[in-house]
Amino acid sequence: MGRKVIVIPHDPSWIEQYETEAARLTAVFQPILVSIHHIGSTAIPSIKAKPIIDILIVVEDVTAVNNLIEPMAQLGYLSKGENGILGRHYFRKGSDEHHTHHIHVYAEGHSEIARHLNFRDYLRQHPEDAAAYSQLKERLAQTHYSDPPMYSSCKSTFIQRIDLKARQ
Repeated sequence: MGRKVIVIPHDPSWIEQYETEAARLTAVFQPILVSIHHIGSTAIPSIKAKPIIDILIVVEDVTAVNNLIEPMAQLGYLSKGENGILGRHYFRKGSDEHHTHHIHVYAEGHSEIARHLNFRDYLRQHPEDAAAYSQLKERLAQTHYSDPPMYSSCKSTFIQRIDLKARQ
């Protein structure tokens, strides 16, 4: 059947889900942990999102994450390695068709850390842009319901514009 793109209104329980998972992840990453953050659309209270909790973990050394693959598996996570982004270690919780959490691990100082946090913070502080992003996501979810890669690709121009605004 394959994964489907479904966006739903913001669910206040996403914050609690993040906090619960962050505590579990902190226990695993503690020896190398620098910080942990709720990112992605579920971290932006006013917008629709896929019900998948994105978590950004900053560590001292990303290569040390290879030693945590088994403890992460015990929490239900599958290691996907860099998964297309140099310097990242990515984990996914759930099956190929239904993910509940995405974990993005970077070494302190990686440029993607600031990008993710700036994007989240910008949309939290700019409700007009957040609403436009929410509407775009809803429209694309309807158009690309059966094609998650195309859904993601079609958001890229908007995301790049927000990234630019967030840096300024």
